[in-house]
Amino acid sequence: MKSHAYQISIRWTGNRGTGTSDYRSYGRDHIVSADGKPDIPASADPAFRGDGAKYNPEELLLASLSGCHMLWFLHLCADSGIAVTKYSDNPTGIMTEEKDGSGRFTAVTLHPSVTVADKAMLEKLDGLHEKAHELCFIANSVNFPVRLEATANAN
Repeated sequence: MKSHAYQISIRWTGNRGTGTSDYRSYGRDHIVSADGKPDIPASADPAFRGDGAKYNPEELLLASLSGCHMLWFLHLCADSGIAVTKYSDNPTGIMTEEKDGSGRFTAVTLHPSVTVADKAMLEKLDGLHEKAHELCFIANSVNFPVRLEATANAN
């Protein structure tokens, strides 16, 4: 078994002068950064007093699930001799909030849209999506279902 370690930095930038003196006095803005990479300006979802122009943790979770699936799928296609020429996804997620303010995701659905160079390869894509889903590190780490609704076509 191999281990991989990851590290990022989160820096709160929402101090409006009085810190967290009360719930409405501070911004939810923060910067996500890692050595040698561009910063990601982030905030809370607007429903939680955040800035809707910035990414929120919930959106970044969807991006992580989608990106992990995509990278595994492309890897499997390359290993199978399938030339993918386009790939996009518009993942959606449902998070439920409890009366006490806590919450959790109850489901995420990935909607990958794939274009391949050879029409004869279309029939193999569903199996490769399933295998990518089984291998995805992020999907294997969450406690809610991650569903797939994939579409495909050929050039």
